[in-house]
Amino acid sequence: MARLDPQWFIDWADDKIVNHSRRVILTFVVLTAIFGAGLSAVETESGTDQFAEEVPEEEAFTRITEEFTPRFQEGTGSTQLIQRAPNVLTRRELVRMLEAQKRLADREDLRVVQTASAASVVAQTLDPDAETLDAQVRAMERATDAEVAAAVRENADNPRFVGLLADDFNPTEPRATATIGVVTHSIPLADESGAGQGGDSPLTPIQQKATRIVATVGGDISVFGSGVIADEFGTVITDSLIIVVPAAVLFIVLFLVVAYRDLVDLMLGTVALGMALVWTFGFLGLAGIPFNQIMIAVPPLLLAVGIDFGIHAVNRYREVRADGYDVGESMRKATDQLLVAFFIVTGTTVIGFLSNLVSNLTPIRDFGVVAAIGIVFTFFVFGVFLPAAKVEIDRLRQRYPIPTFSQAPLGREGSSLGTVLRVGVRPALRAPAVVLVVALILSGGAMWYATGVDTEFGQEDFLPPSEAPAYLKMLPEPFAPGDYSVVADIEFLEERFSSSQSGVVTVFLEGRATDDAFLEELDRVAQDPPETFITVDRRADSTSILTVIRDEAEQNEEFADVVARHDRDGDGIPDRDIVDVYDALFATASAERAAEYISEDYTSSRVDYRVKADADDDAVVADTREMADRFRTEGTATGAVVVFSAISDLILDSAVQSLILSMLGTGVFLIFIYWWLEGRPSLALANLVPILVAVTFVAGTMRLSGISFNAFTATVLALTIGLGVDYSVHIVHRFIDERVEHDLETALDRTVRGTGGALAGSMLTTVFGLGVLVLAVLSILGQFGLLTAASIVYSFLASILVLPSALVLWDRFSGNDPVVPLGGTDIDTGASATAD
Repeated sequence: MARLDPQWFIDWADDKIVNHSRRVILTFVVLTAIFGAGLSAVETESGTDQFAEEVPEEEAFTRITEEFTPRFQEGTGSTQLIQRAPNVLTRRELVRMLEAQKRLADREDLRVVQTASAASVVAQTLDPDAETLDAQVRAMERATDAEVAAAVRENADNPRFVGLLADDFNPTEPRATATIGVVTHSIPLADESGAGQGGDSPLTPIQQKATRIVATVGGDISVFGSGVIADEFGTVITDSLIIVVPAAVLFIVLFLVVAYRDLVDLMLGTVALGMALVWTFGFLGLAGIPFNQIMIAVPPLLLAVGIDFGIHAVNRYREVRADGYDVGESMRKATDQLLVAFFIVTGTTVIGFLSNLVSNLTPIRDFGVVAAIGIVFTFFVFGVFLPAAKVEIDRLRQRYPIPTFSQAPLGREGSSLGTVLRVGVRPALRAPAVVLVVALILSGGAMWYATGVDTEFGQEDFLPPSEAPAYLKMLPEPFAPGDYSVVADIEFLEERFSSSQSGVVTVFLEGRATDDAFLEELDRVAQDPPETFITVDRRADSTSILTVIRDEAEQNEEFADVVARHDRDGDGIPDRDIVDVYDALFATASAERAAEYISEDYTSSRVDYRVKADADDDAVVADTREMADRFRTEGTATGAVVVFSAISDLILDSAVQSLILSMLGTGVFLIFIYWWLEGRPSLALANLVPILVAVTFVAGTMRLSGISFNAFTATVLALTIGLGVDYSVHIVHRFIDERVEHDLETALDRTVRGTGGALAGSMLTTVFGLGVLVLAVLSILGQFGLLTAASIVYSFLASILVLPSALVLWDRFSGNDPVVPLGGTDIDTGASATAD
């Protein structure tokens, strides 16, 4: 079967690089300016709401907010005031809480609608006429300590009072170490429409001002709410980049100094890295793709691949120059080999990243697209621009006294590095099958061990940890991160207020709300609820349109008559012409509350169930789905815990699907490319062996390190394939070139010393360049950096230790004589060495 000769494309590129280098450089400078213009258009997107897009449970949650928001009420949002003290029930601490409420309420720009606190309850117990905050402050200040203690004991059985106190509340002394005050603000209705939390909130400026105001009261009172969370979502990206990028640059420059050992080459490589980043993020702005938390990993990834390409290009060029060729011919010979290797690496890496397109999570899909585009840009910058610039600079060196330092290639014969790199050659020549069997057994064990890796998703993943590592606290400005409190406050609330913090889940019902049996179905489903649900008289503690009907009937005799007329069996639940009941309900004072549980056209409704605060999330989700299945009406389980569980499931699905797709896509691509380039498709099998080893070891490392699949690490396995191919492709392609001219042992030796030297330099630089992600403020970003660095190490080791054995077996099974060059002729027998 005839195929288009790839050498034509390579020769065309060689000609442009060697003979038209200045035009190439100018073209890339112009393109950099164009992409640079897009940098100013880059927008950031943070928070968890972006992950919830297109998730069915989240869509149901959003519809609930849209359809059941009271039609007669302006939107509201709340701020929590968390007060801590040895005893928050002393007169002094109670006055502080009241004073904080008062100062916030006095500010018109904070749009305070109402406030509530345990301090207000005590003040009104002391003075029943104290309706305003001013009066409550006066009542508390005038009271004695004994009177305050008596007022606290009087409210020991008041749920409205006790619910705002920590679990350690002791009514006898009385004493409690924490309390919560709630400030309600008037805000736009569009504040929070989903389970996820975004990086923007109308409460952010309000709660920022509230923080400053509350600080003037004294004591330990902190402000908490969705505005504070949104603010930290946004600032954590900037703070992480400020720390990670300079650290990455520092490590990269240090290792590039060792790899290049020449100032001009170092500057050239650095410029090329900067160009690749400008192109990628300029594209981000021009394409209108928002920069999210996961994309913090894109710059280190591009630096990793760019460094690898740069070191290989310069090192291979130096190897050829050391053989006595001039600048142009040396670069032509170097790019003849490297453009092919770079193309294969780019293709497989792009496949690895684009495999994330199967994900149902938008940020992961966006990450895959941007990373893939960035790798393509990196290929052009380091495959075309850098060689052209290198040619131009070296020609200038021949005419002008430009300082030149070491131009010796890495891993040359006789060097210590070259000796170390040969460690996999001798076992490969003596017992290649044994090496592969051992490697595959270890890989199988690692994969079996990795089946225990957990999956998780929560807003805490995207926020700084409650306690910042010591090294972050020691950083000087402008690298020092800000003060973060959200996770600490969340953990504090969960720990101290667990008994009063029961959760709520929701079942969204579509259709049948006007059926005569619908209300009785609501009552039937509530009977004998699952274990995690709070029960009252063996019924789920729930709120629905039936609850509103019952409550209104108890208070309104006229409406009670309507209910009785439409109740055929006398059980207090209307079961005929219930549309008339709904119409009558919306004509009462409960209309506003009713609108929260049934849509305006009566086509959908909701039921809220209270669940135990200490219940396991997975059990809550399973039980909520069970409750939804009990309805004959189409029901969807939703609520924040259900949505996050659904996203967690999708993360695991994404990891598995992208891994399978990446492996299959990479295998097909390698089979095709080796058939097209070399006429030897079976080389793909040898190429895939070290990748398989690296992937399984990374998965095993996840469990060993206690790292779960999350929004970041879900991409690691597919990414390992993309980056791991980089190492094996360079060795395989170099081996084929060397095997054409040398016997098996010589070809293998020259391959691991020459290409292995560049791989070692690339590995060290990349590992430290990606490893700096552990310095990020986000802990899961550090996990991502750790795993990615581990994948690079495993890929390098597998390529040096395992791949030589795979190549020896391939060479033998392809029918080649170990002492005859590939495609050559044995001078004694005249027999030809055959290929596939």
